[in-house]
Amino acid sequence: MSVQSDSPVLFLGKEGDPGCARALEFLRRNFDPVEARLGRWGEPFPRELVSWHGDYLISYLSRWVVPATLIKAAKAAAINFHPAPPQYPGIGCTNFALYEEAREYGATCHYMAPKVDEGAVIAVKRFPVFPSDDVKSLLARTYEFQLILFYEIMGRILNREELPRSDEKWTRRPFTREELNDLARITPEMDREEIRKRVRAATFGPWRPTVEISGHVFQLKTAGDEES
Repeated sequence: MSVQSDSPVLFLGKEGDPGCARALEFLRRNFDPVEARLGRWGEPFPRELVSWHGDYLISYLSRWVVPATLIKAAKAAAINFHPAPPQYPGIGCTNFALYEEAREYGATCHYMAPKVDEGAVIAVKRFPVFPSDDVKSLLARTYEFQLILFYEIMGRILNREELPRSDEKWTRRPFTREELNDLARITPEMDREEIRKRVRAATFGPWRPTVEISGHVFQLKTAGDEES
């Protein structure tokens, strides 16, 4: 597939995500042309994009780590929209926020850097976390606020306004896949409170925590599973 050089915007997003589709529709209504690639976890980075150069590189729930050369090819800015506040960089952010029983959460817009979730923060949009929240509800609300943040930032670009500079900074190294997998493990020595927190943080759709007993691993079942 050919790549449009000097296209104002290159958009990288998540295939099948409704919010991502709305963000891309907005860009196509307001910028011409827009080069876009949508992908899923595990898919290789589109090699044809290495020849792209233009004004803005926008990453929105993208599953790829963007090469440094491509970030530099954006003449105006390379921007990422991250579904978490700066306190939760990396993967599994919603899960770790629920496990730590955070009282607020949010979405972050930041400049892209060669290393994931390390670029300067542009803006953060926060909202409360409720005791009734689980991964599904918190993630859904996060995506809603992230889309609002996207409209606000892109609106400033369309109006040729300077992008804001937040005083906020990333507070830790990014969470890893290994840490997320470990969060979903339950062992017999854990007390009831620890188990409760892990079940809340690691239950989402078909995903459930695993229970390790005497070297055997079982997937935890809930009352909801039995009813279905």
